[in-house]
Amino acid sequence: MAYAEKRIGTKNKVFWRARYQKPDGTFGSQSGFPTKRTALAWGEDQEAAIRAGRWVDPDLKAAPFGVWAREWMAAKAPRGRTISTRWDRLDTHLLPKWDHTPLIKITWFEAEAWANSVAMTHDDVTASQCLTLMSQIMTGAVDAGRILVNPLAGRRRSKPAVVKERIQQKERAKAERPAVSPEILLRLARRVGRRNGTHLILTGFAGPRWGEGLAFTRDSLGVRQEPYGDGVFTCPVLKVRAEVAEYQTRDPATGARGPLFFGLEPVKTDGSMRDIDLPPFLHTMMLENIASLPTGRKYLFTTLSGKWWRNSNFGRQVMRPAADGRSALPLSKGHKAREKWEPLCPGLNMDLLRHLHDSQQAQIGVKEPLAFEQAGHRRPGIKAVYQHPTPTMRQERLEGLQEIFEKAMASLGWDSVWEG
Repeated sequence: MAYAEKRIGTKNKVFWRARYQKPDGTFGSQSGFPTKRTALAWGEDQEAAIRAGRWVDPDLKAAPFGVWAREWMAAKAPRGRTISTRWDRLDTHLLPKWDHTPLIKITWFEAEAWANSVAMTHDDVTASQCLTLMSQIMTGAVDAGRILVNPLAGRRRSKPAVVKERIQQKERAKAERPAVSPEILLRLARRVGRRNGTHLILTGFAGPRWGEGLAFTRDSLGVRQEPYGDGVFTCPVLKVRAEVAEYQTRDPATGARGPLFFGLEPVKTDGSMRDIDLPPFLHTMMLENIASLPTGRKYLFTTLSGKWWRNSNFGRQVMRPAADGRSALPLSKGHKAREKWEPLCPGLNMDLLRHLHDSQQAQIGVKEPLAFEQAGHRRPGIKAVYQHPTPTMRQERLEGLQEIFEKAMASLGWDSVWEG
């Protein structure tokens, strides 16, 4: 039974404290009410909520966001890169603003205004990611019985005009990114040599992600076999089962920085785990690359010493000079003569080569079930459940990619991609 107690504060100021029975039989309290009536009404409301099964302990509601966020992070076990990214968002943006704010005091109005301020000083993607993470943490608080509802759930952020303009500028910049053609891709591959060139061509014609490409081994090459008419459809494939990841590790519970991680991890999603069908020319290149590997070398695309490429090193040493051009250097002690390379596609990177693969799939009319599968994307909607790639779809894709390659070679007047 709830009741109210009269209390005397500083300077003999009178206030009232509500007392109510909690679910475990103990009594909880809340002070600061101006009258006996308001204190008693509040206590009775708590007991009514307890009987209805919708009560949340006021002490839990008043817990700071930062305390709960750290507890929530400690309870989660996503991929290492995801942990690192979440802690980066917490340390840089969320905790400086919300660390000491009680959970019950967080409102959509203030969260939206704050996210828009992040978009003004940083970028819209960062703001959206921060707001999404904050909402996930608040949903966790609902699930843990800390608050009754998540005020951020299902809300869509209204963006100020200046933020919208920045987004439009970014989209225009994306539209103006360098367009790479199959001919340019082949010229780039010839420039960088057989090993790195095969990696570029594989990315442009088959679409593995950067980390997936580094994880390919001799055993990644396989064969697809599916019933087809009265026989069996077969084609060579590259099996995507892992990726090489590179990121700053974080302690899941505290966010403390650990050592840099550079190694194998499972692929990001179920959709990423796939077998990429290889057209004949690409299968031949992969076999030649494997045959040229030094004895005992496991991974297909590495530095000369057999180590995985760091993304930044590959960009600086391979992609930038090949795509952006380089100056000539005369023969001197310490290095051999170097010819001048004119720019071929300034700004090109491996991600844009992956875009080339998907663009070529669209060009040759690859059906959606197969296009999503081969790119490692999750296809949205009910059609993802009902539609599946067929051998005919696969054969049409392989023939289309082979034709693009052969036309590019004819356009260049080449018999072989590699010189010598």
